[in-house]
Amino acid sequence: MQLYSTKNKKNLVTLKEAVMKGLPDDNGLFMPKNILPLPDRFFEALSRMSFVETAQAVVTHLIGDDIPPAALSQLVEEAFNFPVPLVQIDEKTAVLELFHGPSLAFKDFGARFMARLMGYFNQTENERLIILVATSGDTGGAVASGFYKTPGIEVVILYPSGKVSPLQEKQLTTLGHNITALEVDGTFDDCQAIVKEAFLDKALNQQLRLSSANSINIARLIPQSLYYFEAYKQLQIAGNTLPVVFSVPSGNFGNLTAGILAKKMGLPIEHIIAATNLNDIVPHYLNTGQYEPKMSVRTISNAMDVGNPSNFARLMDLYQKEQCHTCDMMGQDIKGYAFDDDKTKKAVKHIYEEFQYLMDPHGAVGYLALKEYQQIYPDSIGVILETAHPAKFIEEVENILNTKITIPERLAKLAKEPKSAISISTDYKDFKAWISKHDF
Repeated sequence: MQLYSTKNKKNLVTLKEAVMKGLPDDNGLFMPKNILPLPDRFFEALSRMSFVETAQAVVTHLIGDDIPPAALSQLVEEAFNFPVPLVQIDEKTAVLELFHGPSLAFKDFGARFMARLMGYFNQTENERLIILVATSGDTGGAVASGFYKTPGIEVVILYPSGKVSPLQEKQLTTLGHNITALEVDGTFDDCQAIVKEAFLDKALNQQLRLSSANSINIARLIPQSLYYFEAYKQLQIAGNTLPVVFSVPSGNFGNLTAGILAKKMGLPIEHIIAATNLNDIVPHYLNTGQYEPKMSVRTISNAMDVGNPSNFARLMDLYQKEQCHTCDMMGQDIKGYAFDDDKTKKAVKHIYEEFQYLMDPHGAVGYLALKEYQQIYPDSIGVILETAHPAKFIEEVENILNTKITIPERLAKLAKEPKSAISISTDYKDFKAWISKHDF
């Protein structure tokens, strides 16, 4: 597999180089040189394949022979050892539950795959690899869980102080061992800016082996495309004949970009819906053609509080063609909608009372976007990506519903664990001083 930077398509690298490096030197993002449709025989057999079988077929199609089949088979089986159920809540609405992994969030798919892929590539290296990751909520917990005690790899997680839920914070700050949490006195965008600057710092990169576990790393993006195939398969088995759309709660837009990747590989997706909160950068672009990053606004769907989504560069790359307006081309595949907290709260309550289904605020934004979309395109079936277990946002959900909800045992026991985090400012110099002196 060959990959290029979104800022320079001429300099090609291998999958190992792209995964271990994380970001190109020019601050672009790595993209596959070729994204070809899967063969017809794959789609003919899809309804008979397990999720692991689907994953191996799709990953092999993308990366070729970069990893021997036996090693890839083991990697995939270990990474995806939990269910991916599709729950139908009405005749035109289904929910793909992506929270059945260890950290109870969809980020488990990318983090567990990446951890094993990096572990495979790192076997022949003598120097310790340091993973830097910025999180607005779920990424940190999934990465911490996925990389916990991985030989030869240290993880440094930067998260915005006071802007993740208490249980999300415990997932980042209680493991110890090779996991270190930095509590940044700022926003997610500040955390992300520090990570990006670290990768562009030549002196730091000469001192330390650095890589990324955010969705900016291609090893996160590839596995996130897999559950789109799984949802489509389950709809096939249920006898669906309507066009399929996916409503994707979106922050940094890795999840949505992965859906476009699946579509480019031939999955018959009618539209993908960019569902956002007040941080409506991409819906605004789709409606106006103007991309205007801004400071993120805090909402109850905090994992989506991103004011300058990194993966927008990948979306632009996927749709840039000569003599065509990129926004118009993107708009043929992607529809965008944004909702405030008040509407989100009402949606959580409506879904619970109408369907007896407990949904977190992020999924509720996806529900709102789907329903608005279906007012225009009624002859479709929508799949909402439910990205996290509602208990991860227990304070908000209980306040909205005025009822107690059950916390899964693996999450409940974290509440009693002591937090261990290092406070730093948003100044990159403070981060560099800390990491340069830290004893990994």
